[in-house]
Amino acid sequence: MTNQLAVAPLTISDWVKNLAALPEREFTIATVHNYLLAHPIDAGSLAKYCFFSKGNYTRNLIFKNELFECMTVCWEVGQASRIHNHRDQNCWMAVPIGRLRVQNYRVDHRDANRSTCNLAPTKIFDMDPEHPGYVDPLEPVHEVLNLPEFAARAVSVHVYSKPFDTCEVYRVEKGQSNEGANPGNYSDVPLFYTSEYGKLHPDAKLL
Repeated sequence: MTNQLAVAPLTISDWVKNLAALPEREFTIATVHNYLLAHPIDAGSLAKYCFFSKGNYTRNLIFKNELFECMTVCWEVGQASRIHNHRDQNCWMAVPIGRLRVQNYRVDHRDANRSTCNLAPTKIFDMDPEHPGYVDPLEPVHEVLNLPEFAARAVSVHVYSKPFDTCEVYRVEKGQSNEGANPGNYSDVPLFYTSEYGKLHPDAKLL
């Protein structure tokens, strides 16, 4: 779900400061998405929060309070997230550098006892500096991809409200069900930062 950007970019510090000034009651999908549309981010101001690794995309914390956290996610060419959800929290994404694709999934026949389900791909949309996006709360399972054909690194800025430190990851098996969906399973995984406030985490390994 995207629209087009308009005005002059803000430094990331001013961008986050304005978000933090919003009252909690106004921190809605529509309000924050409109903020992203109206206020692109100055890509040069992100340098402090950009760490790349050929092994995997990186998660770099910029700001965190009780209402939301904001981070860069840095993607080498060809890197992608696993299929995942956001624990029923809202998520908005701007892409000041490069281009990314979001693939949404519908989850059918979830069996909590066996941690199995069927996954059916649904909507696809692309994000770039002119087109931010957000996670649809009605269809929150998705993956983010920096496709090889995009042929460039990407940096996305994610806002999560409220912060969370685990998510469900979905693994798709080969073959399709009778409904055309892919059988799969899911499990909880912990989330980690590669860097916090511009400083590389001691345990981070950049390849």
